[in-house]
Amino acid sequence: MVSAAPRFLVFDLDGTLINSSLDLCNSVNAALAYVHKPSLPNALVASYIGDGAAMLVRRALGDPGDLDALHPSDCDELFRRTFEFFLTYYRAHKLDNTRCYDGVLEALTQIRTRHPHLPMAVLTNKPVNPSRDICSALGLEPFFFQNYGGNSFDTKKPDPVGLLTLIDEASALLSARSSAAALIPGEVVMIGDTDVDVLTARRCGARFLGCTFGLAPAALAAAEPEATVDHPLEWPAALGL
Repeated sequence: MVSAAPRFLVFDLDGTLINSSLDLCNSVNAALAYVHKPSLPNALVASYIGDGAAMLVRRALGDPGDLDALHPSDCDELFRRTFEFFLTYYRAHKLDNTRCYDGVLEALTQIRTRHPHLPMAVLTNKPVNPSRDICSALGLEPFFFQNYGGNSFDTKKPDPVGLLTLIDEASALLSARSSAAALIPGEVVMIGDTDVDVLTARRCGARFLGCTFGLAPAALAAAEPEATVDHPLEWPAALGL
């Protein structure tokens, strides 16, 4: 259990709020077929998810990649063609099979009902437009005052710039509502399913709640999060809400 009730919640998207694995896997394999590369098992592709779309494609191509060189113009022609096809295909197919995990909408509704002024936001490494489109289509959008993606900033998670930006925005929101004291990172909980999310929280001093039902339970466990849940309906109690 997270020790004290938070004043701000930040959620990862893939593997935390939504199960998007199959649509991402299908999009990767469609892109590989486009450049005449063999398809990969879904379990392997799923293990590549978490560091953004560019890294997902680079890993699928057998390139471990460089987290500091993710823009297509920085990469070779094969990556550029594969990446562009992946983005186009995923935009059209991102909701073929993607759904909220069971219990997500119920848990968010419980939190919102009990704490109507508690700010909540999404911070994902998925490109921001698909992230916002998915949240809108699946009924998640009304819960969150902000939704930032992997291309919203110059760097992605685990760099904490996105989380720090959200903390500043939530602090301003709380202050405007009630003249409350400014948020400090220790009053913030990030909820996610990977080691990337754990590191993001730690790098700015926020707390963390891990989701073992997500895409990378082994990597999550290896990062030794301070608290975990096995189902979204456990969020309110685990957060002290």
